[in-house]
Amino acid sequence: QVQLVESGGGLVQAGGSLRLSCAASGSIFRFRSVGWYRQAPGKQREMVATSTSSGSANYADSVKGRFTISRDNAKNTVYLQMNSLKPEDTAVYYCYMFGRPDYWGQGTQVTVSS
Repeated sequence: QVQLVESGGGLVQAGGSLRLSCAASGSIFRFRSVGWYRQAPGKQREMVATSTSSGSANYADSVKGRFTISRDNAKNTVYLQMNSLKPEDTAVYYCYMFGRPDYWGQGTQVTVSS
């Protein structure tokens, strides 16, 4: 059983930055792809960024050039650096671990004010 615990969300003005962290329990983190997803009110959950076990990253078009996903396998932690935040980035951000079974974190709120 794996637990994913996100932190780092909050309220920020447009143009600001936040860094989200997701710490995983257990010993399988280094072998799994992980990602960040988000869900805004009234919208479906969407992929923001993913990272393979070796660190290859993929981004949604809406965040390319502004967000960076990284991981520290020694710390069982994945990060999401978010720069140049926009009001449309407001959402609950979830950490996700791919695989069978897969795992979700509880989510952290990010609110960007205009």
